[in-house]
Amino acid sequence: MKNKRTHHMVLCALFAALIAVGAFIHIPMPLVPITLQTFFVILAGMLLGRRLGLTSVLIYIFMGLAGIPVFAEGGGLGYVLKPSFGYIVGFAAAAYVTGGIANKTARPAYRRLFASGFAGLGVIYLFGLVYYWLMSRFYLGSSIGLWPLVLHGFLITLPGDVAFMVPAAILAKRMIPFLKRD
Repeated sequence: MKNKRTHHMVLCALFAALIAVGAFIHIPMPLVPITLQTFFVILAGMLLGRRLGLTSVLIYIFMGLAGIPVFAEGGGLGYVLKPSFGYIVGFAAAAYVTGGIANKTARPAYRRLFASGFAGLGVIYLFGLVYYWLMSRFYLGSSIGLWPLVLHGFLITLPGDVAFMVPAAILAKRMIPFLKRD
């Protein structure tokens, strides 16, 4: 690739768009919808690394906060007040963590890719659950119990997200050599 900067900009824009599309492929749930976003966020980290993966997720977040309806339930600055916004914040941290772990070596093994994906999922759920609890308790004034939060915000969505890690790692393993060559 002649112009590396242009190449990086295109990849970041592509993953921002994929994450946005992933928001529209969802299964409505009581607290947090199950979306394909986690797959694309984790894949962005695996393929682009920590810096570019984070950049692609931040582009997505800024698009949504600017009012473009790219989040699972719309968009706009007011979305920050939705209890589920913590998962979106977790996307940025997850892409960074996943990219850092996956790209410690030039050609990561499946094991490293799986580990990076699971670490990214852990970060998404940590941010999401804590933000949801804080918003429901202090902003909405209706504190959610620990069991319903863990059940609906973690246990119900976890199997699908774990299932996404297998194709993400396989796809990343096959695509990393193409993205890393000059």
